[in-house]
Amino acid sequence: MRYKLAIFDLDGTVLNTIGGLTHAVNAALAMNGLPERSRDEVQAMVGNGTRKLIERALGENADPALIAKVYSDYQQYYADNCSYDTFPYDGVPEMLRALNDAGVKCAVVTNKPDLPARKLIEEHFGTLIAVTHGNVPDVPVKPDPTFVFMTMKELGVSSEDAVYIGDSDVDIRTAAASGIDCISVDWGFRTHGFLVDNGAKVICSAPSGLAEMLLQQP
Repeated sequence: MRYKLAIFDLDGTVLNTIGGLTHAVNAALAMNGLPERSRDEVQAMVGNGTRKLIERALGENADPALIAKVYSDYQQYYADNCSYDTFPYDGVPEMLRALNDAGVKCAVVTNKPDLPARKLIEEHFGTLIAVTHGNVPDVPVKPDPTFVFMTMKELGVSSEDAVYIGDSDVDIRTAAASGIDCISVDWGFRTHGFLVDNGAKVICSAPSGLAEMLLQQP
């Protein structure tokens, strides 16, 4: 097989979370008497961590105190409601099972807060994902490679045998910063054209095809 470890992004890659993210953003905005954002708007804002998501939802020149308040409200609301309107993309559980059956270790490194990330992965995939790392205080968000390096160390896999898989430009830059291969997927929050424009070299359009790609001989 080609790889021993597949590290996945979460939002837009293994789980379709946009409904839940939009719901939580709008709940936090409503708590503060602010207008809602559309699903498409929120989808375009996702990728650089929760703090940046809230900053984008509030718009340029938002008061720092308001950002802090909405951010706190969002964090609490999403922690309690992260399962809302969230589900695996078609074919992802089967793809993960095929990788596990072939001896490929699977992990998730995401900019989603750590506790909701772990809850969602356990809820939807159980033991198919060996390690999950979400954002925690004092560790930079992706494309910083800290958690990718930690994941490889935890699972005993070298960079030559690992690949990062995600749906965004952030994921492309994460793989580059980590010194590992990257496979982009276009079934998530970014289009095929966007990925090409942002440097994607390998793009997959279906989880079944991804399993074949990851398991093919070098």
